[in-house]
Amino acid sequence: MTAPAESASGASAPGEVWTIARVLRWASDDLVRRGVTGSARLDAELLLGLATGLERVRLIVDGARPLSPDELARFRELHARRRRAEPVAYILGEREFYGLRFSVNQHVLIPRPDTETLVNVAIARTRDRHLFGRALDVCTGSGCVAIAFAKERPTWHVTGSDLSEPAIEVARKNALKLGAVWNIDFRHSDLFASIPSEHRFDLITANVPYIPDDEVPTLQPDIKDHEPHLALCGGPDGLAILRRLVKAAPGWLAPGGVLALEVGAEQAERVAKGVTAYGFTDVERERDYGGIERVVSGRWPGV
Repeated sequence: MTAPAESASGASAPGEVWTIARVLRWASDDLVRRGVTGSARLDAELLLGLATGLERVRLIVDGARPLSPDELARFRELHARRRRAEPVAYILGEREFYGLRFSVNQHVLIPRPDTETLVNVAIARTRDRHLFGRALDVCTGSGCVAIAFAKERPTWHVTGSDLSEPAIEVARKNALKLGAVWNIDFRHSDLFASIPSEHRFDLITANVPYIPDDEVPTLQPDIKDHEPHLALCGGPDGLAILRRLVKAAPGWLAPGGVLALEVGAEQAERVAKGVTAYGFTDVERERDYGGIERVVSGRWPGV
């Protein structure tokens, strides 16, 4: 079957009626054949919704409605991008995280549900000082962790840092968009390098790159060909940046402050041992929605 409303010459095929339902069937089948996604139907619905301005429920209710030539042309452009394995979040320009819609582009890692565990741990482990505190989110990317925490702790001051200046710009725009500008700021920094030396934090969160360098080329095309490698590559064993962070963190934590780290699958035990070795106490490991140990956290006793 040819693409929707497209003949071999690229012009609209005469006599063909492409309804919403027909386009969705064609697009999802096409993506499955190409092995681009495991959520082909959802991707097709999201992209057709963008092309038509319709909510997903309307796509179902109005499935028999023919699409206009302009809608078909717009959808073909979007679908072609998805065929090339460009992530849907980048095509849409946004991704939901912790009940908030974050703007994303190729300069930032796409927020994932697994990372909501990091926010949950941060909130749970600072409950005893919920009225006021200072938090630092390292490798903040889109700002999703920093902003989600800042929205839950509006009387805290939250700082986000990242080595990527374009990522910092995305984070700042998200803070403005989501109404978190009053208690948050972002800094261009390699871990703690540009953080004022007099600052001590009650909480440090981090979702640093933790994928071993030689594994990155084996990842799905959506990730390896489109998401920033700066946010993926964690050194030979994936733990190089985590080690730097854990070693330096005591110098930036107030007594009793919490360090919470997102880690990769099968890394939690090693990271927990490392955190303990550097003097952290009350070390915990928390599982994500899929049952994988995703966050390691500990408390700095102060010396």
